Amino acid sequence: MVTIRAEISADVTAREALLDRAFGRSRQRKTSQRFRDDRMPAEGLAFTALSKSGRVIGTLRMWNVIAGSAGPALLLGPLAVDGRYQRRGVGRELMTHALNMAKVLGHTSVLLVGDEPYYSRFGFARNLVADLHLPGPVDRDRFLGVELVPSALDGAEGLVMASGALAPNTDEVIAA
Repeated sequence: MVTIRAEISADVTAREALLDRAFGRSRQRKTSQRFRDDRMPAEGLAFTALSKSGRVIGTLRMWNVIAGSAGPALLLGPLAVDGRYQRRGVGRELMTHALNMAKVLGHTSVLLVGDEPYYSRFGFARNLVADLHLPGPVDRDRFLGVELVPSALDGAEGLVMASGALAPNTDEVIAA
């Protein structure tokens, strides 16, 4: 049994340790991280998965971006699940919860950089972002999008840019 809830400041240390284990410290140098630097996650779209004992075992956050000509969108990431809890549906539950909440909150599309075989089960596809570009190096085969509203990414082209609220200070970005 997994509980998914809104991320709280008490999750920060465990979340950051989980992300370091999942992606290594080099995660801070990735192109996707540039969208998160000095920004707050999209309001209501930062989640923590907890074990029955209350231990942080998963995290998923979304960020506001402008998807070129398509306008406002979200960038998903990172999604991480503690290695001891992988292949138990924790990632699926986080994804389903986050995508449902994004739709409820009125968002129309979500972008990410990730493994297509995993994310395609949630509707993510390369063709939806074929003419969008990230401002840095990225494996084009891993750049994916999903429409929460039909046709939200139709004809989308151009540069994806960060657009979320700026954090008041660096410590708050980590705590958000």
